[in-house]
Amino acid sequence: MPVQRLKEYLKRNNIKYVSIVHSEAYTAQEIAALAHVSGKELAKTVVIKKDGQMAMAVLSASHKIDWNRLKAATGAVKVELAGEKEFRDMFPDCEVGAMPPFGNLYKMEVFVETSLTRDEEIAFNAGSHIELIKLSFEDFSRLVKPKVASFSTSNI
Repeated sequence: MPVQRLKEYLKRNNIKYVSIVHSEAYTAQEIAALAHVSGKELAKTVVIKKDGQMAMAVLSASHKIDWNRLKAATGAVKVELAGEKEFRDMFPDCEVGAMPPFGNLYKMEVFVETSLTRDEEIAFNAGSHIELIKLSFEDFSRLVKPKVASFSTSNI
């Protein structure tokens, strides 16, 4: 079960969370609708290459990455979207495209969009296309220690 590693990590760290099971879905907006979570509260994890190194960019489902702003925020010479074939094997316990934003579990740097810090809670894919985990942003931030930056624009 893909979510087991994450749940064990949260339990070891005494983190309270809610698991939300939903019908199979692949897009962030579709997941938000099925799970009855607002698009701004649902975080999507995008795997990027920052000067050739894999990293995670985590942003609201209702936003899209502004690549120039992300490049400036990371301090990288080159930032680009990683292809699924490039990162598939880095997440052996996850379905492709459903990685949780816990880069620390996968030895990856994590960049979080500033707008997510304004929400009390954060929800995200839990390693599969049928389950979300919802927990306080404060707990997420304490465990992951992401770099917070402004690098997205609203889709709305």
